[in-house]
Amino acid sequence: MKKVILLAGPTASGKSDLAIYIAKKINGEIINADSMQVYKEIKILSARPIKYKKIKHHLYGFLSVKRSFSTGQWIKLTKKKIKEIIKRKKIPIVVGGTGLYFKALTEGIAEIPFISKLKRQKVINLFNKIGYEKFYEKLVTLDPKCKNKIKKKDKQRLIRFYEVIFYTKKSIFDWQENTKKNFKRVKFIKIFLNIPKNVLLEKIDRRLKKMITNGALNEALKFKRLGVPKHLPSNYVLGLKELQLNIDKKMLLEEAIDKANIKTRQYIKRQMTWFRGQMIGWTDFNELKQADLKKKVLNFIRTS
Repeated sequence: MKKVILLAGPTASGKSDLAIYIAKKINGEIINADSMQVYKEIKILSARPIKYKKIKHHLYGFLSVKRSFSTGQWIKLTKKKIKEIIKRKKIPIVVGGTGLYFKALTEGIAEIPFISKLKRQKVINLFNKIGYEKFYEKLVTLDPKCKNKIKKKDKQRLIRFYEVIFYTKKSIFDWQENTKKNFKRVKFIKIFLNIPKNVLLEKIDRRLKKMITNGALNEALKFKRLGVPKHLPSNYVLGLKELQLNIDKKMLLEEAIDKANIKTRQYIKRQMTWFRGQMIGWTDFNELKQADLKKKVLNFIRTS
């Protein structure tokens, strides 16, 4: 069986640098599994890798922020990349912090019938007209299986769950029960960077200030000028909203940094909760010294 390395972890845990190190040691190529790093125009704020160090990187910065991008689309592209990399007799290394991508890759994704943009827009229009609370109530009435399975403020999933039940007459959870695995002759080596919380928080504080030094404010300004529709996922890249408030002179820079860091901490907390509940069977690594971490992860890959 061919190996595929999966390297997951929360924001700011050092996944990208470790992935490059591994790739050099095992003749690998890297595939992005971060839902924000797919976008071209938010290189700094999404913490997209800058130095590839002669290692091939795939699915980074290829999509306009004016486009939506689903887990299904990511799976389709990633399956193709994995097969191409294996064909070149190299080892795919899938790296990122979007847990749903890894879950879909290892467990499969439901083959839900295509729903056109026109039909989806009708659902979006309904959502915009009646708001979160009433839309959630309508969803639960149509599909009782959604109750307590989705947050009332999760707009993207609310719309997705609603359109599936409305147009297919079948709950998204019923579709998911009939999910097929993506790979049959592949061995996934599952690595999770479980860095101590206090270390992560220190890194977050330093990271945003470094992003601003590297041009994050200018990136936020350019994004604002693009007029990206508010419902699109690219609007939710960490730090963007706060920096735009600073650009509009509605918030001091220090306050914007503080608020962005608070949101990042909250996001990491949600990531970790999700990882603990969903990513069963992954091997944790929590070494703080880079040399120790690299040695242990590499040994784990070679002996798995």
